[in-house]
Amino acid sequence: MTPVTERDVFLLRDALGPLRDREQIAARLLDSSAKHSFDPDKELDWDSPPEDGKWHWPPELVSLYDTPLWRRMSEEQRLDLARHEAASLASLGIWFEIILMQLLVRHIYDRPVTSDHVRYALTEIADECRHSMMFGRMIKWSGAPDYPVPRVYHNLARVLKTVSTTPGSFAATLLGEEILDWMQRLTFPDERIQPLVRGVTRIHVVEEARHVRYAREELRRQMVTAPRWERELTRLSCGEAARVFSVCFINPRVYENVGLDRREAVAQVKASRHRAEIMQSGAKRLTDFFDDIGVLNGVGRRLWKSSGLLA
Repeated sequence: MTPVTERDVFLLRDALGPLRDREQIAARLLDSSAKHSFDPDKELDWDSPPEDGKWHWPPELVSLYDTPLWRRMSEEQRLDLARHEAASLASLGIWFEIILMQLLVRHIYDRPVTSDHVRYALTEIADECRHSMMFGRMIKWSGAPDYPVPRVYHNLARVLKTVSTTPGSFAATLLGEEILDWMQRLTFPDERIQPLVRGVTRIHVVEEARHVRYAREELRRQMVTAPRWERELTRLSCGEAARVFSVCFINPRVYENVGLDRREAVAQVKASRHRAEIMQSGAKRLTDFFDDIGVLNGVGRRLWKSSGLLA
């Protein structure tokens, strides 16, 4: 079989239709970046104190929402748990973005440095640098601690960053971006939420839309052109990444830090139908896309189901 060349890619199709030219996509994304990019240090009022009675995260998205434990909690304790969970998710976001930046650098390492495709990747890396600093500053502003992922997963990510293939990298990228993006789209228009948190999520949603487009188009291309072994590895690694993501999504230390029994809280979250529906709703747009392009075939689908992100 004759290998597929870069010039041939735009002639190929997948279940979603013809593949688009890399340079055309990158040119559009660069134009959007020039028009709709933000400097969080200047855009947001970091000197404003948190407002009394306002949430740091929508209550419906808090892990314990609508559980027996939630119903026993005072309103003050619920607000405090939302503050800690917002810090936990921001910590997770920083971890993912640091991984993503390294994966993007590996992706462009052997590509033409004058191409718009590489130029946009570098633009995205700059965006992610600002996002990570913004999330870190938001955690500090909230008065909550940072919540690193468990050491075992922190170290497993070292392996991912070193050996991940191109389609595996973009599949993991989308996993880290799209579920949080879905939640943030519910957060920034919500007037119950702290104004600064709304500003942070608004900036992230606007800029992340470009990152998702770039990753989706590149993953489609890779799933068409990669050899069979690499596609199979992507299905396996993406399923395992979904499992890790679901485990790390909320650091259980948040429960202890608001005076709850950690074991009881974790058990109620696992048993919560509402929580399962929230996570699956947040992942649905992504899992539909993965299904269309063949990422959820075979063992990949079983792993996703075991993660709780796929019904």
